[in-house]
Amino acid sequence: MTTGTWRKSSRSQPQGANCVEGRAFAGRFQLRDSKLGDDSPVLDVSVTDFAGFLTAVKS
Repeated sequence: MTTGTWRKSSRSQPQGANCVEGRAFAGRFQLRDSKLGDDSPVLDVSVTDFAGFLTAVKS
């Protein structure tokens, strides 16, 4: 996998503001600020680390 489509958070407001986008990219997981689009800094983490983060948030 070398590319991925950015997907907006399901918690996004109807206008699409105040949310993040995520994608799988090259075997990793990336997050960015949807308001900034391509100008946003990208948080790039391993899929394992992101899964651990989600587990911790849910508990």
